[in-house]
Amino acid sequence: MTMMQTSVQSGSNGKSRYARCIDASRRIRWEIERDVIRGRRFDMSKRFLPDGLSRVDELAFLTADERRFLTQVQGRSYANIFGLVERFIAAKVVDVSRDHMLGDQVAFEALVRFTDEEIKHQEMFRRIDAMMGEQMPAGYTFAPEPNAVARAVLSKSNWSVLALTCHIELFVQLHYRESIDGVQDICPLWKDVFLFHWKEESQHAILDELEWAREDAGLGKAERDAAVEDLIALVGAVDGILQAQAQADAEYFAAGCGRALTEAERRAIGASVLRAYRWQYIVSGVQDPRFAKILGGMIDAEQGARIQQALTPIVQAISVH
Repeated sequence: MTMMQTSVQSGSNGKSRYARCIDASRRIRWEIERDVIRGRRFDMSKRFLPDGLSRVDELAFLTADERRFLTQVQGRSYANIFGLVERFIAAKVVDVSRDHMLGDQVAFEALVRFTDEEIKHQEMFRRIDAMMGEQMPAGYTFAPEPNAVARAVLSKSNWSVLALTCHIELFVQLHYRESIDGVQDICPLWKDVFLFHWKEESQHAILDELEWAREDAGLGKAERDAAVEDLIALVGAVDGILQAQAQADAEYFAAGCGRALTEAERRAIGASVLRAYRWQYIVSGVQDPRFAKILGGMIDAEQGARIQQALTPIVQAISVH
């Protein structure tokens, strides 16, 4: 990277966006036990995910209690999937921070803080998974192996990994603002987990955008073409993870819901959970206007068409009932 490519981007007031992320990090810093958990347990009489994310209300044959339990199953996987993606996000941020290590110390500090916060988030999600495990029926499994997934993701180009990271951290904000914030009938502890997570992810998304744009500035057409193919491959890999976890969660729900389900009901639950997961982790992010604007400013029409072609089957699948 040249010195020009590692320079800090500044706002109109002359203060860098990296510096503003540092200020935000200092101001909203929170701790897992002191601020989030606070000695509480999960309220199993309430939903974990709201309808806008879980889509459980499309399963009319389930009772209210069964729907609530299915949101709790999805909520546990929601936490575990975020713990998984933050494994590779933290590693990638460490990697890109090296470009600033002996240069712009403001950018370097912002990225070091980003890494520290992502490691804290992983610890929080491990902790709440253990807590949920104490209160939910035995037999839950999380299908992906986080280190194996992280190694596979990190084998791809910087551009594609930063694109995926930006996508993830933008949909975190979208989910909280539009689906979780303001909902009264979900577990207060679960809601606080994602309130505090959202607070720190807000500045992470800014740093993702800055580093992705910096990486993009150094690519030629052929390199960007290859990076687009990497991004398409990563989205396909994410979808594979979602398919495996949706099947595991549907089977866990069937074993723990307290009654024998018909084969048709089992199939409907598995299909519904997969639609919910594809919405949560892929479609909600790619349809976010901010992500679309950032990506659209980097790629040409042909590259955009390739991405659209890869996404179309997934987008269409979430609307099938």
